Parts: sequence; C-alpha cells; structure tokens
Amino acid sequence: QVQLVESGGGLVQAGRSLTLSCVASGSISSIGDMAWYRQAPGKQRELVATMTNAGSAGYSDFVKGRFTISRDNAKNTVYLQMNSLRPEDTFVYYCYANVRTRGWFASRDFWGQGTQVTVSS
Repeated sequence: QVQLVESGGGLVQAGRSLTLSCVASGSISSIGDMAWYRQAPGKQRELVATMTNAGSAGYSDFVKGRFTISRDNAKNTVYLQMNSLRPEDTFVYYCYANVRTRGWFASRDFWGQGTQVTVSS
C-alpha cells in the first residue's frame, strides 16, 4: 500500500508564510500527478495546486501568485509554499498523489490524512 504523510501546518498570522510537505511511501512503482487540496467542514474538497511528474504546475485562481507547488521526485515529496496567507486560507489541507503500485497495472488515487492551517487576522 501507499501512505501520504503531510506536515507543516499550524497557526500563523495573516501575511505570513507556511510550507507544507507531503511524503509518499510504500510499495511505489511510479507517481504521476501530485496535488494539494483543501476542505472546510461540511464543504467539498477544492483543488489548490497540482504538478505533473515532469514539473508542470497548475493553480486555482484564489492562490495564484501567492502559493507555489514543487516536488522532489527522488524523495517522493511534494511541497506547497504558501505566502501572504489570509484568514480565508484557513482549511484542512490534503495531499493527493496518483500512484502506480508494484503488482498493479493501473494507477490509483491516494490521499493524506490532512493538516490544519489556521490563519489569524
């Protein structure tokens, strides 16, 4: 199986920065897209940023210019650098990866357990 473990969340004042990390481990053959999503209680999970294994990134409009996604393929790790944080960025942030595991022909979607980011005004 595959585990995604996020770290780096916490409480921060508006205008400050945080960097989230997510490490994938387990029976990994290859990793395709990796991404960050966020979710508020009772709301749908929404895409924040995504990156292909070739390094092509995409962002939702509400974080463009403030957040940067990056990844280290050798470490099976994806990062989210969050600058100029706002109170409305307060969510649980989830890591996502599309992974081909050893012994499986098709790739599958895996999720981390989530990390809370709280931005105070």
